[in-house]
Amino acid sequence: MKSILFVCTGNIFRSMTAEYALKAALGLESAYVVSSAGTEAKPQEMAHYVRARLHQRGLDPAKHQQRRVTTEILNEADLVVAMGLDHRAYLKEQFGREAWLFNQVCFDQEEPVLDIWEALPNWPPDPAAQAAYGISVVDYIGDSMPYFSQNIERYLFS
Repeated sequence: MKSILFVCTGNIFRSMTAEYALKAALGLESAYVVSSAGTEAKPQEMAHYVRARLHQRGLDPAKHQQRRVTTEILNEADLVVAMGLDHRAYLKEQFGREAWLFNQVCFDQEEPVLDIWEALPNWPPDPAAQAAYGISVVDYIGDSMPYFSQNIERYLFS
């Protein structure tokens, strides 16, 4: 069975959303093991608006546990997918591991999925702007999964 690992910073937003969205897109009889990890994964709560939007999309992250990327986790992964350019660089520098960007796999675009603080330059933003952007990212990742699913095999063997 092949495995797919999504990587972001905290493992409570982008990579976690990608993990749960891909699991849902592939269904219970999937030929893939899907997981996620963070480059930092400092203990913190998932934003309430992220959790709420995941629930609205039929995804339940209640059992999600943050974890930090390690050599062991990377060695188990056949396909490593970074959500941002910084994650891809970190994986290469710290572990010598190449990773594809999420948008490369979905759309052949060398573009990151930006974190809230990257997208809203006047950090810390107002809570409404933060929630709106967070919800838009959950939707973007979820809506992109049909494209990701179509391209998995191509990137597994690249």
